[in-house]
Amino acid sequence: MSENIQQLPSSPALLPSSGTEAPEGEGRHRPPLSRRDQGTLEAEQRGWGEGSALANIKTIMKRELSGYFTSPIAYVFLVIFLLLTGFFTFTIGNFFERGEASLVSFFTWHPWLYLFLVPAVGMRLWSEERRLGTMELLLTMPITSWQAIVGKFLASWLFLALALALTFPVAITVNYFGTPDNGVIFAGYVGSLMLAGSYLAVSCMTSALTRNQVISFILSVMICLFLILAGYTPVTDLLTRVASPVVVDIVAAFSVMTHFEGFQRGVLDTRDVVFFASVIGFMLFTTGVIIRNQRAG
Repeated sequence: MSENIQQLPSSPALLPSSGTEAPEGEGRHRPPLSRRDQGTLEAEQRGWGEGSALANIKTIMKRELSGYFTSPIAYVFLVIFLLLTGFFTFTIGNFFERGEASLVSFFTWHPWLYLFLVPAVGMRLWSEERRLGTMELLLTMPITSWQAIVGKFLASWLFLALALALTFPVAITVNYFGTPDNGVIFAGYVGSLMLAGSYLAVSCMTSALTRNQVISFILSVMICLFLILAGYTPVTDLLTRVASPVVVDIVAAFSVMTHFEGFQRGVLDTRDVVFFASVIGFMLFTTGVIIRNQRAG
């Protein structure tokens, strides 16, 4: 099987070589792999299916992560993310004018920053595979669909964790000018990572729906926006005028804002952790259902 596999240098996706004709209009003209790249690919293919499920997931993760950093897109994203977080924290959030040793102005904007940045990362996870016509080839390898889904998701989540970790100068700054509660800051980072994972899982699901990355991006933004507005104060105030308090509480319970606020206060509530884990699990499960239906169809 490895003789019929080639890899596009700028993408982690697997592409059929000249021995296996691709569908019309889906990447027929591809530059040949170098001998070194071909050897690496063949070694990876031999390793798939020979180890545990964890080994297969790690193989997918490595391929996805290498796909991010073989192009300047990852570096552009990191720069944009760091510039925006700094701008919203110190300028819009009035970090110095607050006169308090906390990162409230830093974490408050994360749900809105992630609303556009995370779908930009996740929109290519499966849309790219479908656009290049390589999804079927990938899923015929000796790996299960859930291993491919988890591997792709964890690789992108790790990339987002790296972007979040690079904001450490903000934490150093607040410790330099005051004596903050670093436990609260740590809880805020945990909540921010869980929030990013939830948005990413949504993007993974929408990416499996369509081969068009723009459509995937728009769908992800709309779903994530609903998850924000469901518990946004102006929206809940409006709902109280037309619905009973019980209905308002139920709607607000589906909001990421409601559960993220606890992390910002330094409270690691099990219910909040379970909520974000449930969103991630449900969206990845839905992704698996979509992919299996596409394979069956």
